[in-house]
Amino acid sequence: MEVKVFATLRDVVGGKSVSVDVGSGISVQQLLAQVLDKYPALRPKLLTEDGQLNSAVHILVNGRDVRFLQGLETVVTAKDTVQMFPPVGGG
Repeated sequence: MEVKVFATLRDVVGGKSVSVDVGSGISVQQLLAQVLDKYPALRPKLLTEDGQLNSAVHILVNGRDVRFLQGLETVVTAKDTVQMFPPVGGG
């Protein structure tokens, strides 16, 4: 599965997506662990110091924020679309 990344996350991974092996289905937490194993520099951009998903980070599965699904326990398969958005600011 290709996990699409946006904004400053692209600088860290060197592209628009990250390849993850989801087999017959894994949780978003397991997917996130695979991504962080490949790109440890993403950790401070996605997680708080205590290892929780930063509240300003959005992970979407098929266009829906995981917070409105089953959180990090949401199961994804190869047919799903996953997108990761870092915190953004502006003014």
